[in-house]
Amino acid sequence: ASYYQQQLQQHPKAAEVQAYLTKRGLSAQSIADYQLGYAPESWDGLLKHFNANSKAKRDQLYDLKLISRNDNGREFDFFRDRLMFPIRDNRGRVIAFGGRTMGNDPAKYLNSPETELFHKGRQLYGLYEARQANPHPPVLYVVEGYMDVVGLALHGVPAAVATLGTATTPEHLRLLFRATSRVVFCFDGDAAGQRAAWKALEQSLPELGAGREVAFMFLPAG
Repeated sequence: ASYYQQQLQQHPKAAEVQAYLTKRGLSAQSIADYQLGYAPESWDGLLKHFNANSKAKRDQLYDLKLISRNDNGREFDFFRDRLMFPIRDNRGRVIAFGGRTMGNDPAKYLNSPETELFHKGRQLYGLYEARQANPHPPVLYVVEGYMDVVGLALHGVPAAVATLGTATTPEHLRLLFRATSRVVFCFDGDAAGQRAAWKALEQSLPELGAGREVAFMFLPAG
């Protein structure tokens, strides 16, 4: 995470990435609060940064899915030319990343694959930051993506979290209800948003009890 933050300041493409963040309305404070960074368009940036000459060190990077291996055994950085969003656990430790392409990659967003440290069905992006703002927020909003979470915090709503490219799970709901008594799911008003809401409702019903509330907010289509 520190390496990616450093690249956002020092890399030759840093000005272009920062211009994108400015265009999206992000402030220097929100970039710092969420530890945003930049993964260079390099095949071996992380490998060089960690001086990964030994197989043991490269295996560790591979196990954490920070590097990939092809069929020929060639190793290369997993995230390349992407705006980086560190995913932190409830103690603030970075356990994975999300990356938004800054080029023409057809995969607009890329998440860390599952590892020993990271299980996307058990983590929520932004929950640590939301609880830093208020350990027991009266409400938590579940939104679609990383930029939604950061953008809402910028506009005075630091109580937003996002699922990590997966439907809402019972583990997500338990995490949410440990922090708050009211959860509001915010979805697009299109058919996909309605399907996501129905799945969230089905998962929520068994978790509801005295003092727990779930609500749904739909954005206008388009």
